[in-house]
Amino acid sequence: MSSLSKDLSFLILQFLDEGKLKETVHQLEQESGLFFNVKYVEDLVLSGQWDIVEKYLSGFTKVDDNEYSMKIYFEIRKQKYLEALDKHDRAKAVDILVNDLKVFSSFDEDLFNDLTCLLPLDSFREKEMLACYRDAKSARTIMMVELKKLIEANPIFCEKLQFPEITRSRLRTLINQSLNFQHSLCSNPKQNPDVTLFVDHTCRQSDESYPQLNFSDPLMVSPERTEGFLPRATYGVRPFYNPSQPTPVPVQMPFPASIVNPSNVTHPIPLGGSVSLLSTTNPAPLLNCPGGSEDVLRTRPIGISDRITLPVNTGQSQSHVPTFKISDGLPKTVGRTLNQGSSVMSMDFHPVLQILLLVGTSVGDIVLWDVVSQEKLVSRNFKVWDIGTCSMTLEAALIKDPCVSVNRILWSPNGALFGVAYSKHIVQLYFYYGGNDFQQNLELDAHAGSVNDIAFANPKKQLCVITCGDDKIIKVWDVVTGAKKYNFEGHEAPVYSVCPHNLENVHFILSTSVDGKIKRWFYDILGPMVDCEAPGRCCTKMAYSTDGKRLFSCGTSKYGESFVVEWSEDGVVERVYQGLGKYSSDVIQFDTSKNRFLVVGADFSIKCWDMDNVNLLTSIDADGDLTASPRIRFSKDGMLLAVSANENRIKILGNAYGLWLLRSYESNVGLRTLPKTGTTKLKTRNDETEEVRVTEISGPSQLRSLKLPVQEKADKILRLTYTNSGTAVLALASNAIHLLWKWKQNNDNSSGKATTKVSPQLWQPPSGIMTNDVTDAKPEEAVPCFALSKNDYYVVSASGGKISLFNMQTFKTMTTFMSPPPAATYLIFCPQDNNIIAVGMDDSTIHIYKARVDEVIIKLKGHCKRITGLVFSHALNLLVSSGADTQIITWNCRKWERQCSRFIQIPAGMTTSAVLDTQVHLHQDQMHFLSVHATQLAIYKVKRLQSLKQWTIGESSAPITHATFSCDSNLVYASFQDGSVCIFSASILQLRYRIKPTSYLPPDAR
Repeated sequence: MSSLSKDLSFLILQFLDEGKLKETVHQLEQESGLFFNVKYVEDLVLSGQWDIVEKYLSGFTKVDDNEYSMKIYFEIRKQKYLEALDKHDRAKAVDILVNDLKVFSSFDEDLFNDLTCLLPLDSFREKEMLACYRDAKSARTIMMVELKKLIEANPIFCEKLQFPEITRSRLRTLINQSLNFQHSLCSNPKQNPDVTLFVDHTCRQSDESYPQLNFSDPLMVSPERTEGFLPRATYGVRPFYNPSQPTPVPVQMPFPASIVNPSNVTHPIPLGGSVSLLSTTNPAPLLNCPGGSEDVLRTRPIGISDRITLPVNTGQSQSHVPTFKISDGLPKTVGRTLNQGSSVMSMDFHPVLQILLLVGTSVGDIVLWDVVSQEKLVSRNFKVWDIGTCSMTLEAALIKDPCVSVNRILWSPNGALFGVAYSKHIVQLYFYYGGNDFQQNLELDAHAGSVNDIAFANPKKQLCVITCGDDKIIKVWDVVTGAKKYNFEGHEAPVYSVCPHNLENVHFILSTSVDGKIKRWFYDILGPMVDCEAPGRCCTKMAYSTDGKRLFSCGTSKYGESFVVEWSEDGVVERVYQGLGKYSSDVIQFDTSKNRFLVVGADFSIKCWDMDNVNLLTSIDADGDLTASPRIRFSKDGMLLAVSANENRIKILGNAYGLWLLRSYESNVGLRTLPKTGTTKLKTRNDETEEVRVTEISGPSQLRSLKLPVQEKADKILRLTYTNSGTAVLALASNAIHLLWKWKQNNDNSSGKATTKVSPQLWQPPSGIMTNDVTDAKPEEAVPCFALSKNDYYVVSASGGKISLFNMQTFKTMTTFMSPPPAATYLIFCPQDNNIIAVGMDDSTIHIYKARVDEVIIKLKGHCKRITGLVFSHALNLLVSSGADTQIITWNCRKWERQCSRFIQIPAGMTTSAVLDTQVHLHQDQMHFLSVHATQLAIYKVKRLQSLKQWTIGESSAPITHATFSCDSNLVYASFQDGSVCIFSASILQLRYRIKPTSYLPPDAR
């Protein structure tokens, strides 16, 4: 639901509530799911109206949505069950048990059995746990307290518990303002007009009639506080006033209190700003624009002028009339000028850090600009990385003519990688780690002759780079290995551009050649499926709108005639945009923005169209001095526009928000391009460089450590973890035995938690040591692993053989299962159900095992090497997996389907087998996780696998061996192969402390 639709729903809720239509209010709350009325639920609970409570809840959440929702439903149904038992209505109690409570048995069978055991009792108060139950009224009150806690903690109810602050009768006020506004535009306004809400108001002649609504109606009473109306143009409503009509005769308005003269409006609303129906003031054009100008302005019909004038009759001479332009959302004002130094050939803004601009030049240079500070963060000249691996043809071409130009430079979708296509054979791919740090990844001798274009795509959920060139071939390459995956041949002329896309999960590539041919290629089909011609058989490029629903092309024929057109998916030209000059000596460039604008660099200017209107919207000269056919590029959200100018300069244009953004970053340097985390220098607010203080801990006196007592049988410790209660440490040794150290609660340790102040006890019950089955194990290939249940009652463990399930209280082996091969390499309990265990295997599969029925309910396939990490996010119902293939995948836990994936980018030169394991650890908020690799630490969003922060090791640093969050997720602890331990702030992965092995290891152990 769009932002304005939500606002309208809230206004309707307020209107109904003021009209005392309570049942309708709650029905709309439930059906819209926008506002959860806790007070209404409390009234229902206290009065025991359980069916209505559940019906209301169902509009917001289901039983199995998450753990909080499950507990809410369980508490309600349990109370209903206990009340039936208390009334000795066993038939009803049985019905509740079978139909309502049975669903929870799959999650906790013991609890369901306990509830069943209450049926034959004369009074359930005989049970100790229910002895304090007094009566239904007091029990409902106590339960409601718990329900409120569960509701507030449930992420599903986030932002749904607070009704927005709205002035009284806001909907009535808006309608009143609208009618007053409509009346102000009448050519012959009456003093006492008849009004209806069913059609737009006009003052009709005496012989016309429609249903009447007199101004004495309460709906039309002017509010006590009126701060103006929002112009209808702002909402994208087609204006009924036609500027070509005669100017209305000024008359005295009958209700001046509700009309604001435009001359008094001191802050007209830019079209890029956000609009709210809930506010009575016009907001400034700042940060939040959800569904704003895009949703609003696309509704303007084709052919309607972009200039909308709002006249108002005041009874005096007509005053200044404010105007609003659709083109106001375009970046038109020069905010920065960059001196590149050589002719610009290609540009691309970073998809996340949109103040970073990559530039490729005619002499082969690549430059990364910070457009705020106008600083070159990195500048590289063209160089073949490994001439020995290049073809003889490339060597000969470089000897004959060493001059190389950049044809295309492009970021990958997440900004972790970028590619450069050169005019001679070569494509180079770089990793980007933030700030001024990018490193070589792959160099491809891609095509014979010029490489004309590159693009990134994710066919079959794997990131690839697509290239095309003068050899008339399109190639698809794996960005990790550099292997060629697809080869498409069929063009009869050099391929000029490629445009990958997917519709309904069907991936394909559109390509154009210099003879004007357009072809569509599918990855699993050798030949092209669509073959058509560009208008004028011109050399053209294609691009989709931001939402991927509309396709455009722009190009120039060999006779200098240029075309900008929109295509249907069937290869038919739907629109030909007018306004280009008659001749161009170069192929013109274009870009799209906000699903709304088309811009072209032509005729020493930037020409702009609304996508829905073939007529030219406006031209931007950017203060003049542009090249004849300037290169142009929008930032991802369309706030900034880079355009090439004479004297090898680049102008950065901004709209109102873009210019504000530049100023904001300029005054907050810390928000800008932080250097790679892990370095020791950061920029301050004064744009000065200062050392980041990293505390070095090198001596035993600087910390407190404790060596845990061990027994003779113990071998090398391979796995180690705290229990969930924090009172013990569990370890798994290489000889498959488990060790458990427990801290006692006493005067020296009142909390009983793990501490260095008190030595723990190596605990071993009479039943013996927990030892894994290694009958079928291959010791040289075994990957020991274990996992604790949420309540610390059970541990599941493996050392290359069968998986063992132990009772942590008695150390007894409860069962063994899953004989190798394949062998388990990672284990984790489902946090919502201890009976479900996710098992990562050495054959790259993930088995979802149900302990209660001793069977694998599903096998998940997606990795190509062994599983190295698993975490459950029960808040999002997702499983995150990592593998030795450096891939991270998320899986939907309801349907056990693959949701999304991405690869960890390994820095160039670090390719040994020792660095291939990737670990994952969940943040306390369940929305983020830590990725750990020998070369790097990174924080990701669980839902989209979006990389937020990254820290990579230096060239001289030892590899990372392990890392994890602190218990509150505020810190990250990382160990290194040289024995050092580093502590980072988790929010920005900034190094704070470095603990050297000399501080905790005795001299003979270093």
